[in-house]
Amino acid sequence: MSVEKLIEEVILQKKISHSHDYDPILLERMLFKISKRWIAGYSNTDAIAEARKSNHNGMSAIINYLGEVNTERFQIDNSVSEYFTLLELLKAKNVSGSISVKPTQIGLSVGYDICLENFTKISQKAKQSGHFMWIDIESSNFVEDTLSIYLEILRKNRDTGVAIQSYLRRSHSDLLHLMENSANVRIVKGAYSEEKHEAYKSNNEITQNFSRLMKLVYKDSSYKGIVAIATHDSKLVDEALSLSTKRSERMKNLQFQLLKGVRDELKQQLVKKGYEVLEYIPYGEKWLQYSLRRIRERKRNIFLLARSLIQS
Repeated sequence: MSVEKLIEEVILQKKISHSHDYDPILLERMLFKISKRWIAGYSNTDAIAEARKSNHNGMSAIINYLGEVNTERFQIDNSVSEYFTLLELLKAKNVSGSISVKPTQIGLSVGYDICLENFTKISQKAKQSGHFMWIDIESSNFVEDTLSIYLEILRKNRDTGVAIQSYLRRSHSDLLHLMENSANVRIVKGAYSEEKHEAYKSNNEITQNFSRLMKLVYKDSSYKGIVAIATHDSKLVDEALSLSTKRSERMKNLQFQLLKGVRDELKQQLVKKGYEVLEYIPYGEKWLQYSLRRIRERKRNIFLLARSLIQS
């Protein structure tokens, strides 16, 4: 979506009248200023600086270089190179953090083999530098290949994990298969547009399935993989805490992963209770699309943007 289209939506939703034209460059600058709430900035040094802040606040960091559905070889190669640099910086700066990579960012839109090759390279680099690697999950048409690639990587490097989306109907069986392989999993709600036969549509159904997935993980006492609860939903967080309390020996495997700039008070509550909290920190030149998703999620975010426009 263009900046102009976003502003048009803001004007319609807030019924703001305007009598002058906006400079697209100025609009983008204002959007970037607001988006700094959710992103580190343009560069990996910006990301490292934010990760340091997370460490200072008792959290580890998960850093994601923004971008997806790359089809040009130079885009793919640049993304792989960026993660190499990021891992080197994490080690050199002694930052407690990990990386999170989207499969289509490093070749899955082009082909399975190139994506596997690139994940293997990044995984080897992560293992050498002593950092965990998460694999983000994307739309349903990429899920099968993503899980297959993950399981191949997992055999060579146990310090890798993959996301599972509660809005997909297939996730229950996928999770069972992952658990059989002692996988490390991050449970999320999911944010892609899917057909009804592929995904639950109502928030209530998605939340209920999230709960079922958590219970499935904790029901199996032999499962020792990392369980990362990645939601800002207080009820689901409370349920995760309850499940963890019932199986105190599992505490060391439980993580809470929350986005930068969202539910900061909840993060600190969990930190103070002694839970492992990781802050998901995205950065890069492709910040606009990510930020628009964050802005649309809450009416308050749209209000902040609209107020910035009025005051400009």
